[in-house]
Amino acid sequence: MSKIQQLEALLFVSGESGLTIQELANLTDSMVPAVKQSLSKLNQKYASDPDCALVILESNDTVRLATKEGLASVVSQYFEAPSSTGLSQASLEVLAIIAYNQPITRIEIDEIRGVQSSGTLNKLLLRQLITEAGRKKGPGRPKLYKTTDYFTDYFGLKQLGDLPPLPEAQTTADDEQNSDLFLKRFNQQINSEDN
Repeated sequence: MSKIQQLEALLFVSGESGLTIQELANLTDSMVPAVKQSLSKLNQKYASDPDCALVILESNDTVRLATKEGLASVVSQYFEAPSSTGLSQASLEVLAIIAYNQPITRIEIDEIRGVQSSGTLNKLLLRQLITEAGRKKGPGRPKLYKTTDYFTDYFGLKQLGDLPPLPEAQTTADDEQNSDLFLKRFNQQINSEDN
């Protein structure tokens, strides 16, 4: 696996947060000048391929993968379209995490899910199921998220206290069956709306 492949993979999984050049150097066991040179080659590769949708953005020593400016209208349609469709499994997972842990940061959500959630958060914000709830005190002052009144209406709840209780920690084989009661409730609600 080449250093360019490693850099591309790391930028992809870092999402909108991106990584600093020093972090990329540490993660790929490279020197900073070599990382800069590889990033330049990767960006030239993206620019020279008319079928490639990606570009590398760098600001304040943080590097991110993004889509080329010419694709802005297509990408904006993606974020506007979800209001006419049902909620995805990822959306339901993020909603459940926020509902039971609010207010919560994106990084805390990512840690619980084990995957990056920024795209899902943007869709949920557009659908007005969640809202920003200020900023957490501490380094970086990350945004906090909470559910909205529309969330409770959407799922037929009078208040957040009506959420089904989380299952107690179990040591039996029933763990897997009972671990997603909240998501099952969401799916039942969505299915009943579709009928």
